[in-house]
Formats: sequence, structure tokens, C-alpha cells
Amino acid sequence: MQQCIQCKRPFEPQDLIASISGSIIGDEHTDSYFLCPVCGVYTVVSWWDNFTGVETVNLSGPLSKQKGDERVSLIGQCSRSWDKKCRCEAHRAYFNNTLD
Repeated sequence: MQQCIQCKRPFEPQDLIASISGSIIGDEHTDSYFLCPVCGVYTVVSWWDNFTGVETVNLSGPLSKQKGDERVSLIGQCSRSWDKKCRCEAHRAYFNNTLD
């Protein structure tokens, strides 16, 4: 179970605010933004899947609500944020034009 990087509170399903996936050098990268209702900061959970059977997960943050809201807003501009093959403007901006 994921938890807030600042206060260590376990996240509930409703704490997941946004998620986006992209393909970078053939690997699938997914960032999920969790907002802690106690601290008011975001924790970003990043998954890398290079299709070798080993998936890497990293936590980053805390990310201020303002900065997190900006990233969430960018993700929200794509109707297919789950689609690692999407190349819309929001995906390209989010991943700094590094998508396959």
C-alpha cells in the first residue's frame, strides 16, 4: 500500500488524483499523483516496466499542492492519460518530448 511521503499516512483509493502513462525507449512509465488530505501535499508514485519481469517503483515528493495541481491539470488535458501510446500535446509536455 502506498503512503504519504511526508506523514506516512496510508493512501485511500480516493486519494489518487491523476495518473499518466508513456512509453520511453520501449519502457512503460506511469506516474500517479496522490494528494494527502492530512498534509495537503502530493506524493508521486512512479512505475517503470521494462518488460523483463521486474517492475521498479519510486516515490517522490512531497510536492506542494500548487505544483501538484499544475501537473494534475496538465494530465487532465488528455482523455487517454492511461494510454502509453498517446502523443497528444499534454503527453508530450508532461514527458518533455521524450516519448517513443
